[in-house]
Order: sequence, then C-alpha cells, then structure tokens
Amino acid sequence: MGPGIGTPQAVTLSGVPETLMWNLYQRASEARRPRPVLHDPKAVELVDTLGFPFERRFGRPNSLIAQGHALRVRMFDAVVKDFLAAHPYGTVVQLAEGLETQFWRCDNGHAQWLGVELPEIAELRRSLLPDGDRRRTLGCSALDLSWRDEIDPSRGVLITAQGLLMYLRPGQVRDLLAGCAEAFPGGALVFDTVPRWFSAHTFTGAVRTARGYPAPPMPWAINRSELPRLATAHPAIASIRQLLPSVGRGLYHGAVAPLLSHIGVRNALVLVAAVAQFANQRPERRI
Repeated sequence: MGPGIGTPQAVTLSGVPETLMWNLYQRASEARRPRPVLHDPKAVELVDTLGFPFERRFGRPNSLIAQGHALRVRMFDAVVKDFLAAHPYGTVVQLAEGLETQFWRCDNGHAQWLGVELPEIAELRRSLLPDGDRRRTLGCSALDLSWRDEIDPSRGVLITAQGLLMYLRPGQVRDLLAGCAEAFPGGALVFDTVPRWFSAHTFTGAVRTARGYPAPPMPWAINRSELPRLATAHPAIASIRQLLPSVGRGLYHGAVAPLLSHIGVRNALVLVAAVAQFANQRPERRI
C-alpha cells in the first residue's frame, strides 16, 4: 500500500494551510474511539508522530465535531470507492489534500493517485508520506490547471476537492469546475462547501473552537438549494448531485439523522458535499 510515515518533524503553519492540521486532528480523534465511524489508523499515526500542539491550538477533542467531520470524510470515501469499483485502473486526483490519508482507506491496489498541493505543503506531505509507485504529490496550485497534463484520462478520472473550494473566490471556483469538465469527459469532481450564513460568520471571527482558534475566511459559499446552478460553469457539466450524510452515533443516528438531513440542519453543521458529473464527449464523425 506504499511506504510508511517519513521523518517526524516540527510543523509551523498558519491561515488556510493550518486547516490541514485541524482536519487531521478531527479524523484521528474519531478514529481513536472503540467503534469509530471512520477507521483511519494512518491519521492517528500522523498525529502521534508530528511535533504539532494539536490540543493547545484546537482544544480538547469534541466528539460531536470529530464525528461530524469524519462522516463528511466518509461521504468522500464512498464516492472514491464507487469510482474505483467501476474504474479499477483509473486515476484519483486530490486537490489540496493536505495530510488527508484517503489513499490508505480506499486504495484498491491498482489505481493511480495524484495529489495537487501548494509547493510548501507538498514538501511537507512528501516528507511525512513519501510518494509510492502509484501515489505521488505534485507541488502546484490547484488553480494552475497545468496539473491536468499529468493525468492519463483513458481509464477514468475522479477529482476530489475536500475543504478547498470555500477558500477560493467565486470566479476561481467556476474556472476550476470548467477546467476539470473540459479536460476530463466522463469524469467527476466531488467537493464540499459551506452555506452563505456560515461564510459570513468566518469574516467576523465568530467561527472559533473552544480554544479560540478562528476558522479562516471562506469567500465562496452556496446554499444547497443553489447547487444546480453550478452546472452553468461549463456545458460539459452534466449534473450536480448532492451527497446524503451518513448515519453515525447520537445526534447522527437513528430517526433523528434523516429528519435533520431533510430540514437541512445537518448540512448546515457538517457542510454540504456534492458531485459534479461531466458529460461523455465524443468526437464528431467525419464523413
């Protein structure tokens, strides 16, 4: 499944890049439970190895927040696993994956995996999670669409943008969607976003953890009722499909979970995830 964790090191991050540590911390916190909704031993290993003050920076683990985050991650995992079942030798492209450990949760032993990260984060990732034969990290902004040239689309392409689009400007989101749809006929992009009210709060500093860690400003937001509008970014976007939250424990379990999902409360809490499906474009026949 690839090499293990590389040399431990102290990590200093701030702003949006620091969110990769928050995401890792939540996954590991949930994975430590006796019956986690997300099995992620690699995340636990990373947290235990890194020289980063997780608890001092983000506070003690909150089981509700950690589970909600893990359930959102599990939605992404489900899309990836479905893709690999249909395209076992396809390519999974992870935009701004940070220290995501999805490869270790979902890999089928055949697929190609390409991570696209800002150069400084790519260097950190490679030092901790060295590239393997089928998995590598490219130091490049997701907005620099030259990363598309690194991919062989002949066996299918799935792109993930987990925790990325909300930090972009609206025009950048449309350009990224259009660029992916244009380059990868028959492919798909799975992404998440925040509702507009939540985005507004990030600009006032109102979104904070118990230890006062502020969520960075999130310029792009869209309410779930507006998701179909994203198809207008490019004619090759065939559909936008919202992903349904998984069922977990407590607030996320039993009869309460479907009700919360129906009225939108759960999506407001754990973000909205969706899949943009790209049309199968065939070349015109020549007579």
